[in-house]
Amino acid sequence: MRSLLQRSTDLLFSVDPMLRVRSSMAMLAVLLMASSAGVMLWLAYAGYGAPVMIAWWAGISVGGQLVLACMVRCGLSAMWRDPSLTFQQILWAITCSAVAYVLAHEAKGVVPGLLAVTLLFAALNLKAKQIVAVSLYAFGAFSLAILFAMELAHGPQPEPAMEVAYAAVLVIMLLGCMLLSLRLYQLRGRLRKQRQELATALAENRELASRDLLTGLINRRHMLELLHLEQRRCLRGVRVMLLAQMDIDHFKSINDTYGHGVGDLALQTFADVVRENIRSSDVLSRWGGEEFVLLISDTDVDGALLTLNRVRQAVQVAEVEGGPSDLQMTVSIGLAAHIAGEALEVTLDRADKALYCAKRAGRNQVVLGERAPVHPSPEMDSMQAQ
Repeated sequence: MRSLLQRSTDLLFSVDPMLRVRSSMAMLAVLLMASSAGVMLWLAYAGYGAPVMIAWWAGISVGGQLVLACMVRCGLSAMWRDPSLTFQQILWAITCSAVAYVLAHEAKGVVPGLLAVTLLFAALNLKAKQIVAVSLYAFGAFSLAILFAMELAHGPQPEPAMEVAYAAVLVIMLLGCMLLSLRLYQLRGRLRKQRQELATALAENRELASRDLLTGLINRRHMLELLHLEQRRCLRGVRVMLLAQMDIDHFKSINDTYGHGVGDLALQTFADVVRENIRSSDVLSRWGGEEFVLLISDTDVDGALLTLNRVRQAVQVAEVEGGPSDLQMTVSIGLAAHIAGEALEVTLDRADKALYCAKRAGRNQVVLGERAPVHPSPEMDSMQAQ
């Protein structure tokens, strides 16, 4: 039973999310117009107005609204500026309400209530210019309707005071609906702006949470996430991963001699130089202090050593912009190739040991770490089982 109901609603409103929303709103407008037609037909049955004319009005009103709804559902309005045809539906409903005001004769006092429902759609869906245009159109249409109603009045001449009261109620309602609609439009715009600002703030927070503010590089936490992802790819045999631990030589003495401000400039310069001398597919992160980790993928050890020596030479000749002219940096680097199946910490430890070998050997050089035997971690075992 439920599946039959689901298929029926999918057929009626579409399975496409956007089209489903538009179709459901259009069908709701048809339902409201049909309800208004039902009220008018009841008035005709009760002796208010000409039954034949009201029956024709009911058929044309509901039929016109149904045509607009079908255009939305079939996608014929998809290329229009407003695929929902909201503006057109509201204009049609106002026109039908104005005609109903003339046809209802003595019962025309019920029509403003039907009009209010129509204007509610304008308040929730239209832009400011459209709201004003709809309100002016409604004012003009009902002005003509009032004149026609007075001209076509049956029986005794209508009391001027009552007609003035009807007109005043319509004017007050139209002005009130227009002002309320414009206020709701402002609130919608404010909420939309707040949502955009919130989305921007969340994106900035995510960026800040994954970036080092000083160098602009990704931080240690985000780098670990990338390394675990690469580790899984290596286990599947689709990637080759090498890790390089990089440490600026004698960085403490730079801070002690020139100050922490110059030390910050040195870190920024180092990050820029490294990024300029690696591939776009390689990932550099600030690991902590003057330590950096470089992820090199899809190359062999010889290729990685060429890259790292190029980086080392570029750092050696780099000038720290804004720093003292006699400041020169060098970098020691330890390289380790990740072995599929070993824990990530093991690869990092081998790279770290290679880095300290480079330090002990005199600094300003690249050292390749020893290849360790593989002892799969429990995490690797579970990944292989999957």
